Amino acid sequence: MASIKETELSDKGIVILSPKGNFVGGDETDELREAIKKYTDLGNKKLLIDLGEVLYLNSTALGVLIAAHANYSKREGKIKLCQLNKNLENLFVITKLALIFDSHTTQEEALNSFE
Repeated sequence: MASIKETELSDKGIVILSPKGNFVGGDETDELREAIKKYTDLGNKKLLIDLGEVLYLNSTALGVLIAAHANYSKREGKIKLCQLNKNLENLFVITKLALIFDSHTTQEEALNSFE
């Protein structure tokens, strides 16, 4: 079972979601979708998704990220990703999502890129 840690940096208006585990289209993926929806409903415009503890994303989980990116872009917000492992990095390159998502090596680097 996956879990998602949520951190709000209210001084910067940035929300950090740190999912953990494998996202294969089950409850864990619904949990990620709900966590993102919670912040979009609150009007958040800066979301960082730290994938450092995510081992696997299937097409359903990628769809959740793509939908979130579309929602944030539509509202002039930004979603950034950080700490993708080699497998996830390859997945994002193969699917050409690396061209869409702003991805960073470290959480600190990603947070600074919001400035």
